[in-house]
Amino acid sequence: MIHINTKHQQGATLIELVLSMVIISIAVTGVLVVMLLTSRHSADPMVEHQAVAIAESYLEEIMLLPFNEDAANGQTGDVLEGVLGPDAGEVRGSFDDVNDYDTLADNVATDVNDAPIPGLGNYSVAVTVVNDGALGPAGQLVAAADAQLVTVTVSHTSGMSPIIISAYRTRY
Repeated sequence: MIHINTKHQQGATLIELVLSMVIISIAVTGVLVVMLLTSRHSADPMVEHQAVAIAESYLEEIMLLPFNEDAANGQTGDVLEGVLGPDAGEVRGSFDDVNDYDTLADNVATDVNDAPIPGLGNYSVAVTVVNDGALGPAGQLVAAADAQLVTVTVSHTSGMSPIIISAYRTRY
């Protein structure tokens, strides 16, 4: 006759419980470390994205203006042509050509009228404009007087690498 054991094992041993707790704690620790690193660096992309948006808005503001005052007035041969920087008495709200933006330095991001933009006080912006004759294929370069390289640099107080974007503006 075959004897069937009717007793079934119930529960787990103490060793099994301790071992499962150790394994689960190691797995949870690994997940928490990844979450901590992710949350620590989650603001960086936002700061960079805002810096890019600021740089693009400054560059768009500049590139929408005429190459120089002559183009705005339909004239040629202005004595100020080729002189970089704002004309006497000009402020950002009255800049009328690309040249005027040379050496612009805003300690905080501002709008076109030089009013600080709320929430963007940690960003600083610097603009340079240079006459650049290195545009075009070899042998057919655009004259330096007919091409300007506009560079916008945006920095953040957090010490991130500055965002630098550039564009050419030509006389056309």
